[in-house]
Amino acid sequence: MQVPLTVVQILPALDSGGVERGTLEVGAHLSANGHRSIVISAGGRMVNKLEKQSSEHITWPIGKKSLLTLKLVRQLRQFFEKEKVDIVHVRSRFPAWIAYLAWKEMNPKTRPAFVTTVHGPYSVSRYSEVMTKGERVIVISEMIREYVTSQYKAKPEKLRLVYRGVDANDFPYGFQPDKAWLKEWYHAYPQTKDKKLLVLPARITKWKGQADFIELAAQLKKHKIHFHALIVGEAKKGKTNFLKQLEKKAQSLGVSEHVTFVGHRDDLREIMAIANIVYSLSLEPEAFGRTTIEALSLGVPVIGYAHGGVSEQLAALLPEGRIDVGNVAEAATLTLRWLHQPPVVANNQDFSLDNMLQKTMDVYQELAQARQRSTH
Repeated sequence: MQVPLTVVQILPALDSGGVERGTLEVGAHLSANGHRSIVISAGGRMVNKLEKQSSEHITWPIGKKSLLTLKLVRQLRQFFEKEKVDIVHVRSRFPAWIAYLAWKEMNPKTRPAFVTTVHGPYSVSRYSEVMTKGERVIVISEMIREYVTSQYKAKPEKLRLVYRGVDANDFPYGFQPDKAWLKEWYHAYPQTKDKKLLVLPARITKWKGQADFIELAAQLKKHKIHFHALIVGEAKKGKTNFLKQLEKKAQSLGVSEHVTFVGHRDDLREIMAIANIVYSLSLEPEAFGRTTIEALSLGVPVIGYAHGGVSEQLAALLPEGRIDVGNVAEAATLTLRWLHQPPVVANNQDFSLDNMLQKTMDVYQELAQARQRSTH
């Protein structure tokens, strides 16, 4: 039988991003199942939604990298005691240190259980090591499990693999955008109409593979197929020079009219849904790779470099989509084959939101029950 829990999730802010979205999803699930969900952060645009889903929000500058933030250690310890917190779950390094220092000073018999989630292969340092100090350490892919075991000698029995999850209601298999969206899209991007559409969703930065994608377009051009390649993602401040380099590359390879940079879009789901193929060409392994699983959940084939979380997703749902890192020729051959005969993507069971929430709850309950046993 599940005991009602008081769970505190701690992160720097609630503006946007995958970690933040996961925090909201776990909070909503806790509240819906009779638990008390509290989130501590500096606030941000997602707070409103969090509170609508019945989580409580405490606004503290817990992610501010300043010695003054250390004053929060005592405050946090008192908060844990006063609110009788069962589980503390941290997802970011600086707040994790504040929470860890507060937790460590408490009575081991009565203090909350301490959980960390390692969301990426942080730079290996004493500072990052705090993310392995949880009584349970959630890793978001086999790649991250390997990273914490090899770099930090984390005890394997403490680790729990919980893949990030996609909500099947948001990314239903076979989804197609409505007529109004399509009309607006083709009005804005007439060059994509009646073409085979290839999409690389990734922010503009050197390791995300846009240069390889442009080379792929150049190879496909030789085959006289009617295609258009879309690069969806923003160039953040300081990356606009790289964007110019990419545009120049497209020009010098003679594919400018086949490649469009559309910048940041809030309708990536719709864009991927009308794509023939979506790509993940990151030169460094992705810790998870959310856009890959979103595309696969829609039933859209993905060609991806076989490393990191992306390789794990493809292994489960579309193994033939995995290619050697940096092998643009292999990407071109596979693209031509799939445009002629599209593969069938398996239905996403492993990487569902329900699965992620259930496995996270299992970690909480496992610790809560162990705590109960130790106090009796």
